[in-house]
Formats: sequence, C-alpha cells, structure tokens
Amino acid sequence: MNKQTSFSVCGESLSSPMHICGFFDSKEQQYEVIIPYILEGLEANEKVINILEGSRHGEHCRCLAENGVSITEKLSSGQLEVLASENTYINGGEFAAEKMYKTLEQTLISASRAGYESVRACGDMVWALKNLPGTDELLEYENSLNLLTPKHSVSLICMYDINSFSQNTLTDILFTHPYVIKDGKISKNPHYIEPSSLITKFSDFSSSPLKS
Repeated sequence: MNKQTSFSVCGESLSSPMHICGFFDSKEQQYEVIIPYILEGLEANEKVINILEGSRHGEHCRCLAENGVSITEKLSSGQLEVLASENTYINGGEFAAEKMYKTLEQTLISASRAGYESVRACGDMVWALKNLPGTDELLEYENSLNLLTPKHSVSLICMYDINSFSQNTLTDILFTHPYVIKDGKISKNPHYIEPSSLITKFSDFSSSPLKS
C-alpha cells in the first residue's frame, strides 16, 4: 500500500495519490500553478518530473532558475527530471497508451527504489495535437492512470491548453480526472467517471475519442 503524502496546488492542500487535469489559457497561467507545485516538491525532497516539448526545455529551466531552483544540482542529482514529449509520450513518432503506462509505472518504481517517498509530475499534453498514430488512445491512457496512481505515492497534473484543444476533447478528458484546475483554482471534478465504468462507455465514443 502506498504512503499518502500531502501536497498543495492552487493554495489547496491535497493528498497523493492524485490525478489532475489542468486547463490553462496561457503559459503564464500554467506557470502560476506549476511553479509553486514544483518548488514545494523539490524542497520536500520528492522526485519531480516535468514532461514537455523539447523546444521548451530552455525556457522552462530558465523559469525554474528564476524562481530559485538550482537547475544543475537538481538535474545532476536526479531529483528533477525534465523530459521531452518526443522521448516519452510520442517516442518513435507515435503514441501507445500501454507503452506510456509502463514507462510511467517503471519511473515510479525506480523513484521509490531510489529512496523518494513521493513523486510529483506534470506533463504538457500539446503533443496530442500533432495527430500522430495512436493519438486516439489518449482517453484510454488517461483512464488507465486512475488504476496506476493508487498503487504509488504520486500526484500527476496533465496540462491542457484550452485554446488549442477542441471542446469535445476537453469534455472527454474531464471524464478521466478526479480533480480539475480551471481559472487558477482546483476542485473536485463532478464529471469524473471511475475507470471500470468508463471502460464500458468507450463503445459510446466514435472510433476516435479525440473528436475534432
């Protein structure tokens, strides 16, 4: 049984395990939420993982450094990992829900073995807009994370740009996250559907859950 650890998002105190969707209308709004979340994790000696487009890594690390993070130290120690979407979500130029699930699961197991009591991660989901092969497995993947997180002391924030994703997609994504961040505030998501129940609803979707 995983150990519950407390963490805060948007000024609210929560307990891991937790799977959250963050809806943001700008990078500024995104960073207002994730910077305190990342800093708190580093100060608590938790493992912190950020996944975003490789082209944004320089900007992202500068932003962390400006907020007091010793980037070189945290990266070299392994406490902080800044990973590229191209090497994780869409490794090999395609997305596979099961493969990404196993990648994340192994990362969580490795963090525990390395002595970290908890992991906090945030992933920018903009890669899903590229329409690469397998993107239609996104909803399945997000749903599967609700089976993975209870086994670990982890909090995950999946970050969606509300100006880029269609309303239908954002509605579908809401089904798969127990908590939602919107307008800089976090709340329990009334649209969340338990994993086993959502699996039976997959047949109600069109051939691609990511409706345009």
